[in-house]
Amino acid sequence: MIGRPRRSLASCASTNDEAASWAREGAPEGAMVVADAQTKGRGRLGRVWHSPPRENLYLSIVLRPAVDTAKVPPLTLAVGVALAETVASLGVDCELKWPNDVLVDGKKVAGILCEMSGASGKISHVIVGIGVNLNTEQFPEALTLIATSLRRAKHGELVDRDAFVDTLSLRLDEWYARFIAKGPTPIVDAWLTHANLTGRDLVIRNGTEELRGRAEGLDQDGTLLLRTRDGTLHRVVAGEIANAT
Repeated sequence: MIGRPRRSLASCASTNDEAASWAREGAPEGAMVVADAQTKGRGRLGRVWHSPPRENLYLSIVLRPAVDTAKVPPLTLAVGVALAETVASLGVDCELKWPNDVLVDGKKVAGILCEMSGASGKISHVIVGIGVNLNTEQFPEALTLIATSLRRAKHGELVDRDAFVDTLSLRLDEWYARFIAKGPTPIVDAWLTHANLTGRDLVIRNGTEELRGRAEGLDQDGTLLLRTRDGTLHRVVAGEIANAT
């Protein structure tokens, strides 16, 4: 289902915006937008996503899950598992970082941005945006210490974008079907097998607020469980891991 139909664009502002517009026009579930470049690609928390032309993967998918809006968050984790499996199929070791990143050698190689539209607890559509640094070798100075690419991990070997999309689509098909049929439990369990999270000391930032504690895994809705020094167990719904030890 994933990737059928597909629109391929030379350039656009944002594949998420293109997919959302298509969804409002009635695009079927699984419809995919892939672009060679983005002029206003974005990541989580409104950050700019580095989108040089013809180097990497920028795609968005229209999904219409028949679940309540409150049950959508673990979908990001399912996409993360599919991405981790696709990266691993290239012989590259990777790690999932809560809630939406894929790391290689501690640096970001891929990110996920899910944007939902709906009302009164009912979902119209969910746009799943995925950016993967496939072949970039030189990053802007601001990203040099925090970003990498699969080409770098493969010692300069080019990664075939079409083959990557084909494998990713199959993995997404599998994990999305599992999410719909069985709920979040198998998704969370699989996500944790690709993440070095439990037992690590974390600093979580959410805006100007900061929370420090030790990770005790994820709740079944994908919420991060963090125990602070005073023994309190916090359910972290939103935030960013600033560092981990």
